[in-house]
Amino acid sequence: MRARQDTPPDTAETDAADTPGVQLGTGLRSYGRLLAHGPASRPFISAALARLTLAMIPLGILILVEQERDSYVIAGVVSGAYALGAAVGTPVWGRLMDRVGQVPVLLPTTLTSAALLGTLAFVATTTAPSFVLIALAIGVGLGYPAISPALRSSFRIVLPDPESRRVAFALDATSVELAFVCGPLLLSVLLLPGIAVLPLAVTAGLLAAGGVGYCATGVARRATPARQQQASGHSPASGAAGPSTSLISAGVIAVLAVMLMISIGFGQLDTSMAATADLALGGTAQVGILFAAIAGGSTVGGLAYGARSWPFEERHAVPVLLALFGTCLAVLALLLAGGDVSLLVLLPILFLTGLTIAPTLIMQQALLDRAAPANRLNEAQAFLSASSTTGVAVGTAIAGVVIDGAGLSWSFGGAALGVLLAAVVALVHVGGFPRRARRARAGVNA
Repeated sequence: MRARQDTPPDTAETDAADTPGVQLGTGLRSYGRLLAHGPASRPFISAALARLTLAMIPLGILILVEQERDSYVIAGVVSGAYALGAAVGTPVWGRLMDRVGQVPVLLPTTLTSAALLGTLAFVATTTAPSFVLIALAIGVGLGYPAISPALRSSFRIVLPDPESRRVAFALDATSVELAFVCGPLLLSVLLLPGIAVLPLAVTAGLLAAGGVGYCATGVARRATPARQQQASGHSPASGAAGPSTSLISAGVIAVLAVMLMISIGFGQLDTSMAATADLALGGTAQVGILFAAIAGGSTVGGLAYGARSWPFEERHAVPVLLALFGTCLAVLALLLAGGDVSLLVLLPILFLTGLTIAPTLIMQQALLDRAAPANRLNEAQAFLSASSTTGVAVGTAIAGVVIDGAGLSWSFGGAALGVLLAAVVALVHVGGFPRRARRARAGVNA
């Protein structure tokens, strides 16, 4: 795969607000510099609000439907239907953003998905047949705004420096993990009043507020097709030959294949933890604590990884981290197979498991950022999200059947198998991953 220019020329046209020369540096202070850089921090904060719903929607659907229909199979299918809808819709919205810009796509999809989610919450409490719930869940997923792909592609506009983008990708992945801490915890609090529709109704409000807030930021308005290419040093008007426009490359396919397999494990893991709280720990109110443990470990791992430059190549590190992740899940499966297990045992293992997650996701984003052509970056990031949601849909559906039919330990074992298969895929495709650009002291790509 041919090398692609990772930094724009100094003469690239920019708005003054972009401050393209910003250098975030390394260390934990680099995160503070990012959050102090308004053109990057404002969309980041709005996106973080919207992405609280990443864990709240599938988990909230799972809990509500299981409580109303008394079946993990039905609940898993409905939650999986949402994820499947998102897997189909996200690449479409990503491609459309590459053609018409971010705001014309994000604003209507945000409002549509939020409205359908509120409708689903109400309908789930009625005697409506299950296929109605499945249809509504698919609609919520189809309409779910491609907020993560939009944010990640916007980093090229506000942070032209590749090392600064690495810091941004680290904070982005960490914020997603924080969403998996705060989202389930908030969901647990919303379950306490006993109002069935409340958790998903609040979730719909958060999605609408965050999505609309992101659309109001300067970078969302400036993220037009021409500006995306300009940020990568290629102006369509110049007539110069630009980078390849094909997404069918070894690097892109390798990243997407690994993400798909990881996410099959994620889907099984999330459903297994929800069922563990219900079946092994005495109630769904404990679910937030379990998610906080694994996502807390992931947050620590992500911040530590993103705070400095590392001597190893991401393409070599991904299979190693996935092997460790899968091994930890196998340990959880063995513990649950042994009978009763307490929070004091589960929480440390979940935390250690989480340490491997965010660094792996950061590496996946960095690999894709280098492999994808600039004029299809929204679409490439959308396919990464779609691979994730497709895997989650498959894993969630599998876990619902396995939990009802064989028990919790087998479900955790399935999650371990999915992640270990991802490690194998990453190892087989290591030659197809793009290499990290080596930059000389003068700042020129090798």
